[in-house]
Amino acid sequence: MKVIITGVTGMVGEGVLHECILHPDVESVTVVGRKAYGLKHDKLNEIIIEDLSDLSSAEDRLRGYDACFFCAGVSSIGMKEEDYFRITYTMTIKFAEVLNRLNPGMVFEYISGSGTDSTEKGRLMWARVKGKTENDLLKMPFRAVYNFRPGFLKPTKGLKNTLKYYRYVNWLFPVVSAITPGLGSTLAELGRAMINAAIYGYEKSTIEVKDIKALAKKTDTNR
Repeated sequence: MKVIITGVTGMVGEGVLHECILHPDVESVTVVGRKAYGLKHDKLNEIIIEDLSDLSSAEDRLRGYDACFFCAGVSSIGMKEEDYFRITYTMTIKFAEVLNRLNPGMVFEYISGSGTDSTEKGRLMWARVKGKTENDLLKMPFRAVYNFRPGFLKPTKGLKNTLKYYRYVNWLFPVVSAITPGLGSTLAELGRAMINAAIYGYEKSTIEVKDIKALAKKTDTNR
């Protein structure tokens, strides 16, 4: 399987990249982003592009892929809705439209978030925008679209882009898992779940935490 990943300079994208490099069924990974990640590996290629909503300069290098794991994104804290919409919705949809045209039969997987509002009518701005992004991705003629909604994530040890917030609250993960197992997963589980959804498929298009954990364990024998 040949994979495109965005957002690897963030915690989630980096963790997903890490799992792709480790996975024997992932033949190659092309990272698309505004700056270099800095890792040298036989599986890894990089495309540096300033604006992910304009892929015209890179189209010839974005053909022949089986899956895209779209992990790019920003926090909504302190942002105006129009700016958050442009980065979260417009950039994602334009990126997906190009990949859909260049790679018929591709699987597209989008990192959304727990609490996303599929009705697009709720009070939380970020949840409405994420909900619209999910809904419009599902309308595209990819082979499959999966919207992943991770919650509390336990970072992968040794990676460089772990958010400082997680470093301080990481000790809470066993407590959260014991009390509310549907609230959190490890970043490693998320990465493996995204790979397995692309390989084996899944019966749901909206992937909540409990689905992430199930998908992370999926093998060809329980397809």
